[in-house]
Amino acid sequence: MSAAPVSVRDFGATGDGVTLDTAAINRAITATAQAGGGVVEFPAGQYLSHSIRLQSHVELRLEPGATLIAADPPAVGEAGGYDAPEPNDWSEYQDFGHSHWRNSLIWGEGLENVSITGPGRIYGRGLSRGNGRKALPVGETFAGFDPAKPPDVLEADGAFEIVPRPELKPGPFGYPNARDRLADGVGNKAIALKNCRNVVLRDFSILHGGHFGILATGVDNLTIDNLIIDTNRDGMDIDACSNVRIANCSVNSPWDDGICLKSSHALGVARLTKNVTITNCFVSGYDEGTLLDGTRQRKSVQRGGPMGRIKFGTEAGGGFRNITISNCVFEYCRGFALEQVDGGVLEDVAVTNLTMRDIANAPIFIRLGARFRKPDTTSGGWVQRILIDNVVAYNVSADHGIMLMGLPESGGYARAVEDVVLSNIQIHFRGGGTKEQAARVVPEHEKSYPEPYVFGVMPSWGVFARHVSGLVLRGVDLRVMKPDARPAVVLDDVWNSQLLDVQLQGGGIPTWSLTKVSGLKSRNCTSLPDGDREVMGATELR
Repeated sequence: MSAAPVSVRDFGATGDGVTLDTAAINRAITATAQAGGGVVEFPAGQYLSHSIRLQSHVELRLEPGATLIAADPPAVGEAGGYDAPEPNDWSEYQDFGHSHWRNSLIWGEGLENVSITGPGRIYGRGLSRGNGRKALPVGETFAGFDPAKPPDVLEADGAFEIVPRPELKPGPFGYPNARDRLADGVGNKAIALKNCRNVVLRDFSILHGGHFGILATGVDNLTIDNLIIDTNRDGMDIDACSNVRIANCSVNSPWDDGICLKSSHALGVARLTKNVTITNCFVSGYDEGTLLDGTRQRKSVQRGGPMGRIKFGTEAGGGFRNITISNCVFEYCRGFALEQVDGGVLEDVAVTNLTMRDIANAPIFIRLGARFRKPDTTSGGWVQRILIDNVVAYNVSADHGIMLMGLPESGGYARAVEDVVLSNIQIHFRGGGTKEQAARVVPEHEKSYPEPYVFGVMPSWGVFARHVSGLVLRGVDLRVMKPDARPAVVLDDVWNSQLLDVQLQGGGIPTWSLTKVSGLKSRNCTSLPDGDREVMGATELR
């Protein structure tokens, strides 16, 4: 028979929102762990705290009406505050936030059988979002914010003093550096877990989570269920984890990604993120706090539009394998992104039943690049065996279309994006492209940050595929909401592919632009004759 739950109030916590309850909360956790495990309850109240240290076999339960509040850090030079970031010999391959875990409101390392459950709330009021910025309480704005000049200063972010650190020697990607590295005592994550197993996060909400609402690195057997995250940077990052189940979550993150899978080098090894399911989730980029309060406002400004999406990457040296995404909704955010630019694998991914509305960039973006944030830069990565089925999207940005982009032979790491199937897809684009945009030559940008806006407005409005093998478009219906002078589809260096029942409506002419295409099979496609063809030079088809 399990022990009865203990209350943090029994160990001296006040829950008055003014008194620091850090020591009392940690005493309750330690006592419970020493007794063999159990539940630590937060009754209704507001619990102000710095770093809370999880222990094995302990569940933190936020009861109805309970809010755990991240306290402000001490002033620069004063002792106390959040636990200091632990040393990491591999911090040159990813930013400060990805490289440390202990400088968080709640953290655990090397644990097993731990849980955080609701229905209470975690409010990261005093957390930093990184890059020397402080996360001000929701509803407040930094006086210097100018919506006409994003993203130099972000809404609802003030500035921490940046402490000169001459001892920091940035690596090839600019990390670590003084601006990236926060002072000791400053926290930048709501929940951070490293090398843990058998973890459950369920039935609570996070408001204003800092750099990460949840950062899980090297976690096996992770369940994240029925969370509402409304935050000022990433909602959740699942990094180098395996056997992960994410379900029934709503994530609003206007300034960064909502649900993001990564495989960084923060643990010092190239570790796959694998065996992951994401289902029945909602992602958006409304103004922070307005998902939770139900108003869903759209006033914030961000270069490239609101983020809030589901994405794989960018830190991806370990790679991704065996992942399914199903029954998810995107609204007022960026599109679905699969990115492998750091020399790992990205393979065996099945995506089904997505709906999207008011999308700020490419609805589907698949990118193989050669940035290589990892110690070994002698071998490239690959993207292969991707199935995306049953997608409906409306009011999608005119700038990009679906983008599938591999690497050229001249780059030294030549690799095509291989065996991608896009089926049963209907997308309504805003249209309005020009003949000048149709004539653009798109740079390769193989070492650049993988984001659609990096490539500029594309010369096609529906699909741009370059350095791709084995592409299948089946049952794809693409439409524009106003006339567009660009081709609907551009295929460049594409081979052994199939276009089956592809309908293109409302765009300009020509409809197709084919360059260095071989082994192409088509059937029942708008303006494209049935049959096989090879096109070595540029060809435009009406």
